Amino acid sequence: MTDDSDALIRDLERITQPAPGKLADLHQRLAAAAQREGVLDIAYRVIDSPVGPLLLAATDHGLLRVAYAREDHDAVLAQLAEKISPRILYAPDRLDPAARELDEYFARTRRSFDLRLDWRLAGGFRSAVLHHLPEIGYGQTASYATVAALAGSPKAVRAVGTACAKNPLPVVVPCHRVVRSDGAMGGYLGGPEAKRLLLDLEAA
Repeated sequence: MTDDSDALIRDLERITQPAPGKLADLHQRLAAAAQREGVLDIAYRVIDSPVGPLLLAATDHGLLRVAYAREDHDAVLAQLAEKISPRILYAPDRLDPAARELDEYFARTRRSFDLRLDWRLAGGFRSAVLHHLPEIGYGQTASYATVAALAGSPKAVRAVGTACAKNPLPVVVPCHRVVRSDGAMGGYLGGPEAKRLLLDLEAA
């Protein structure tokens, strides 16, 4: 790696948020240079939504993370730096497709997502559960027991709950459509208000 690349990496590790004026211009140039040099591993941005600010993070493999404000966006970025790569930069343009599809979803003009997804934050049985969630149709719900059966382990109801609670891609991977067998909503990493809003939005 060149000396210029090393310097660029140090800049990337220092800058996490856009700043006004000249710093914003510097930030934009750093983002472009990082992409050219191949040292930008994770791009992120924050969008406004009916369920509050959502952090979006992506790699070259696809959308990696969607995080609610209650998860603490700074903590989420720190986790990504530890688990995936410290080369993280605010680069909103790279998240334009995800932001657009989420805007369309919240506007009720989109019922499914066409985004490439990076599944590295989900493994094992949890990954199997999450891959089956899009089979629950828009406006529909399924019980934790039903999802456990879909994932090939009918008795693993509690594990399905854990998989949903740790879903790295909420909204896009619709864990909000999983409810209790008695019809109660059950838990949700975005909070009960967010889960109810999403279910009501899809039912409208």
